[in-house]
Amino acid sequence: MNKLIITCAISGAEVTKQDNPFIPYTIEETAEQAYQAYLAGASIIHLHVRNDDGTPTQDKDRYEEAMKAIRKKCPDVIIQPSTGGAVGMTRDERLQPTELPIEMATLDCGTLNFGGDDIFVNTENDIKYFAKIMHEKNIVPELECFEKGHIDLVLRLHKKGFIFDPMHFSFVLGVNGGMTGEERDFLFLKESIPTDCTFSVAGIGRYEFPLAELAIKHGGHVRVGLEDNIYLSKGVLAQGNQDLVKKVVELAKKHNREIATPEETRKILNIWEKKNEKTL
Repeated sequence: MNKLIITCAISGAEVTKQDNPFIPYTIEETAEQAYQAYLAGASIIHLHVRNDDGTPTQDKDRYEEAMKAIRKKCPDVIIQPSTGGAVGMTRDERLQPTELPIEMATLDCGTLNFGGDDIFVNTENDIKYFAKIMHEKNIVPELECFEKGHIDLVLRLHKKGFIFDPMHFSFVLGVNGGMTGEERDFLFLKESIPTDCTFSVAGIGRYEFPLAELAIKHGGHVRVGLEDNIYLSKGVLAQGNQDLVKKVVELAKKHNREIATPEETRKILNIWEKKNEKTL
C-alpha cells in the first residue's frame, strides 16, 4: 500500500477567527499555519488566501506573497491553490493562482446548493475551461467531487479528451448540497472511479476523522484542516491546523500506513517531474 498523503486545508474562504481564532488571515499567519501543518506531517498545503481583515480573495499577487512566505519556511512542500475561490467569483477571477508557477490546483467538478440563496456554480463549460487552462500550464488538477454525479461528469469529460490521465480525485463529503459523509457514501464514490486513479477524502465537520480513517484503511489519502473542521473532538477547538494533522498521523500509525514526504507525494501523484519546472 502506498504511503499516506496528508493534505492540509489551512483556512478556506468561509470560516473566521470568530469560529476558531487560529484561522489565518495575514501572510505571516498563513505561512506559520502551513509550516506547523508541514512539521506535523502534511505534504500538500491546500491554499486559500485572505486579506488582512479576513475577506477571501483570489488576487494573484496575494497568492504569490503567501506562497513565497510558505516556501521560506518549508521549501519542498506542495502548495495547492484553490480555484474554487468564493461564491460569486467569475471564472477568470478564480483562476488567477494558475498564472503563478504552481504544480497542482483544485478543480471543482460540479455545482452545489450551499444553503439559502448561495449557489456554488461550476457548469460543464466552466469545468472544461478550467481543465484546459491547467492542462496547458502543466498543472495537475485535483478533481474535487462532492457527489456521484460529479464523478460521472469527470469520467465523461475524460473520455471526450477534456480531462487527462493520471486522474487524482478528492471526495469532499458532508458539504451542504452534496453527499453526506457516511461509510456507504465513501464506498460508493471509491467504487465509482477507475482502479488506476488515486483519491483523497475530505470530510466536513464531524465526518472529518471517521472518513480519514476509512481512507487510510482503503489505501486512499486524506485532507484535513481548519477549512473543513475547526474541532479536534466534540466541543474541543483545534489549537491550529497541526492538531488535525497530528490526529491523522496517529490514525495512520494505528493502521500501519507510513506518511509520505513531499517528494514521495510527487511520485505517487505523478508530478515528480514538474518540481524543477515550477519555482517562484
